Amino acid sequence: MLGLEELEIGLMFWAGPNARKTLQHVKQFGLRAGQLGFPGELPLEGAAEKWDQALTAEQFIVVTAVCSYVGEDYSDIPSVQRTVGLVPSDTRAERVARTMAVSDVARELGLDSVACHIGFVTHDFGSASYEEVRDVAREICDYCANNGQSFTLETGQEPAKVLLRFIEDVNRPNLKINFDPANMILYGTGDPLEAFDVLGKHVISVHCKDGDWPSLDQPLALGIERPLGQGSVDFPAFIKKLKESGYRGILSIEREASDEAQRDGDIRQAITLLKKLTGRDASASLAGR
Repeated sequence: MLGLEELEIGLMFWAGPNARKTLQHVKQFGLRAGQLGFPGELPLEGAAEKWDQALTAEQFIVVTAVCSYVGEDYSDIPSVQRTVGLVPSDTRAERVARTMAVSDVARELGLDSVACHIGFVTHDFGSASYEEVRDVAREICDYCANNGQSFTLETGQEPAKVLLRFIEDVNRPNLKINFDPANMILYGTGDPLEAFDVLGKHVISVHCKDGDWPSLDQPLALGIERPLGQGSVDFPAFIKKLKESGYRGILSIEREASDEAQRDGDIRQAITLLKKLTGRDASASLAGR
């Protein structure tokens, strides 16, 4: 299998009905690695075989299987609190089952990480609702461990210290973090560089996404996602911090623009910026001499 380079630039992308066509679209950006998301409505029957064949044929590396769930709504903070992840009790059982099913697909694909947004974990650490979500995380961690995987939580919906406390309380060595600096800003939960200092030892993957803080006069609104380098994330400082911390994993660009042409253009700009920040453009220039 192809090996990853240090700080390899990749893409967070969602599985479409045609696996090879989906991968070919990603590869048009000159990328050969990424994180594969499974939309909640995507049937998983036969998915492992289909994606295994496509990944082999396209010589593409996937490092994480990402779960989303039917009925999630990211339009504002109350909607996220009500509908996202494993926190809402009325959808929890079916979503736990879905997460385990994605873990099984990921095992067949040889992936060692399964990720999701767990949802807004309450700050009331002694409450029954907190303990329920803690126990669900333990259950999924144990299931993923049996499949040789980490269970990986995406940052943003809790301040870094709350997420760290949750990880400590779950007390499973395979509970890890997919660090998204923009989400810390979009949810207004803290400076991403300071958050990385708190959480860095648990980070096994990174999203490269940008955005601006929520408006002060709209406390229930989310911030606005921006093209990489045009928002409030200090990406030169962030990449520098990643290098200094010893992180050598993938840099997965995530862009959620609804207009496909805009999204593709923003991805290309993000690749250019990340090549500059990681020194890949300089390396390519030297190699061409």
